[in-house]
Amino acid sequence: MSAPAGFDAQRFKAQERAGFNRIAARYAEGAHLRADLAVALIEAAELAPGQHVLDLASGPGLLAREAAARVVPNGWVLASDIAEGMLAEGAHRAAAEGRTSLAFAAADAEHLCLPDASVDRVLAGLALFMFPHPERALTEMRRVLRPGGRVALSVWGPRETVPLISRAQDCIARLLPPPKVARPSVFRFGDAATLTAALTAAGFSDVRITRCPFACRFATADTYWQAFLDLAGGAAEALSRLPEDTRRALREAVAADLEAHRAPDGSGYTVEALALVASATA
Repeated sequence: MSAPAGFDAQRFKAQERAGFNRIAARYAEGAHLRADLAVALIEAAELAPGQHVLDLASGPGLLAREAAARVVPNGWVLASDIAEGMLAEGAHRAAAEGRTSLAFAAADAEHLCLPDASVDRVLAGLALFMFPHPERALTEMRRVLRPGGRVALSVWGPRETVPLISRAQDCIARLLPPPKVARPSVFRFGDAATLTAALTAAGFSDVRITRCPFACRFATADTYWQAFLDLAGGAAEALSRLPEDTRRALREAVAADLEAHRAPDGSGYTVEALALVASATA
């Protein structure tokens, strides 16, 4: 899908890199919120011992570490990301776990420095919508996959099915002017037909898409807001530069909107999300 008018890919990438470097540790610590989605993507990848796997936009290696456990012996996983701080966080955690079949390398998913037909699987969790030119990233994924290899990726579903993200976004849109660095919608592949078309256009076949609904529980509105920031990358970087009064107003608006998700006994909030998990053959 096309980028918004006035989109500057280089500025966008720079802001995303800065934002994800800022939140690397917190992003990793929030992995439990998306555990069901991670399991669904790993299962869709059909990993097996001996495979060579590339994990794109790996962040702190959450998927990569699980994949590494499934391809031993004789397999390996390369975790790549544009944010080197994320990779450093992942490398630290992998070393602590003794993951010797896992390596890390900074890379732009739209320009991969890997030979043609060099891996058996490509993973990309909650990433495709963040790439400025997703069609280039998909073409690169297919290029580096061996014939018969598979890609497995996840994206957010339609906006109305992902209050986990849209509640905070709606508050930001009400209280703040449009961002100086235009951002593609994180929901742009939320329709299964759109996602299928993108994979097919890149040369993939046997496209399979499944729905993965999950729910996140938060004790307070502030913990929800922090969890959103811990996923938001470049947007979080921009929000961090706002005056304290503006940031306070945002937190208050989020708390008000989140009342729709409060538990009947008032013990906290349950916020739903729907993701699509896709796999396809090169």
